[in-house]
Amino acid sequence: MSQFKSAFRRSIRRLTWHAGHQRPRPGIERSISNEEKRPERDLSRYTGQFFFEYLVVVSLKKSGETYEPQITYQFPKRENLMRSQKEEEESLLRAIPLFCFPDDNTEYESETFSFVLTNVDGSRKFGYCRRLLPRGGGAQLPEVFCIISCLGCFGLFSKILDEVEKRRQICMAVIYPFMQGLREAAFPAPGKTVCVKSFIPESGTEIIELTRPQDSRLEHVHFASLFKYLSEENIIEIFASVLLERRVIFLAEELSVLSQCIHAIAALLYPFTWQHTYIPVLPKVMLDTVCSPTPFMVGVQRQFLDQLQELPIEEGLMVDLRTGQFLKKVGDERDILPHKLHKELLESLQSQKKTSQSSQELNDMVTNTFVLFFVKTVGHYSAYLKRNKDGATFQATPFRKSVTSKSIRRFLKDFMATQMFSLFIEELQRHPGSQEGFFEQKIREHQEKGKKEK
Repeated sequence: MSQFKSAFRRSIRRLTWHAGHQRPRPGIERSISNEEKRPERDLSRYTGQFFFEYLVVVSLKKSGETYEPQITYQFPKRENLMRSQKEEEESLLRAIPLFCFPDDNTEYESETFSFVLTNVDGSRKFGYCRRLLPRGGGAQLPEVFCIISCLGCFGLFSKILDEVEKRRQICMAVIYPFMQGLREAAFPAPGKTVCVKSFIPESGTEIIELTRPQDSRLEHVHFASLFKYLSEENIIEIFASVLLERRVIFLAEELSVLSQCIHAIAALLYPFTWQHTYIPVLPKVMLDTVCSPTPFMVGVQRQFLDQLQELPIEEGLMVDLRTGQFLKKVGDERDILPHKLHKELLESLQSQKKTSQSSQELNDMVTNTFVLFFVKTVGHYSAYLKRNKDGATFQATPFRKSVTSKSIRRFLKDFMATQMFSLFIEELQRHPGSQEGFFEQKIREHQEKGKKEK
């Protein structure tokens, strides 16, 4: 088992350990929102893009007194790879099993969850998992069906896993033609639908429609999970801590709760992107990741709490999603955001929790609330981008000093020192005038509203 874990650690370093040091592709999350206005232009970005890279089945195999997770099925089998591609594939396939079974437990309830792997170049791969028990009499060990994709769209892949599970109840052989048809289909642009034909014995040919949400910013997010497990005040304090790129550990018993809540917190940062170590489901063998002095956002199963508390963890936030309480704090979380804006966020979230009629409505209201926070704090950035022949130069000091509110200026002094803000500005300097997404739309709406009120 120790040899297996050593190989896993070597693989995971290639995939995740550089998250805080490499530059993820800034602007990807921002450019996605542009599709809402220009789907015909951005559709080319998905042309030739596969729905997924791999479907693997991870099963538990007896190894001495314990069980080891192993890949027992892989589709497709890739051949004739270059050396670098083969090394990347081997690292990925060695890493997947312990994200599917991040602890030593062999008794699981069926659940759907996801994880994220960050490659050395900063690109991210999403793992969408469905854990279930195989059919048959007697005691059965669970197995995990895991789809690896470069595309972040939890709802869409959850539906695909429904189809995979339905076919698994018949036999493994029925899964292959469905996944082959899916692999040959073009990934749809936001709001578009793709149809996949699939034959099922005794049922005939089925046409499965897969529709991508119109608003692609939120297709991997369920804000309802945050409100279920955390108070509005605690959500804001976590948001504030993440804005300053602090170390944050989430604890929960269910993997689905960990992945949903961490993805939701990361989504609150739009139009900015978390640039550091990001592991929504942290395997047991990687618990010492929390000893890192660099920023991270990780999820840990609550059964490891005693082990976690014995580790030399540096200053940061530890969030227990079962109780909704903080087990560890810095102490200044309520003072990070400007007081007036903190109060506005709190009142808005409390109102939305009471009035939202659906998950989609809650998603829309929550994202609008936090985007408005950024509109009020950094929405004047374009006035301080001075264009030149090489792009543009950002005038940081005049940008901050132009704000009349002392509390916002104080917040900006800290926020502007973060990597997420730096990379946001770098992208603007390289491509001035190219940002016309949801954030810029909200800036214009806020400015127009201000003019009417004068």
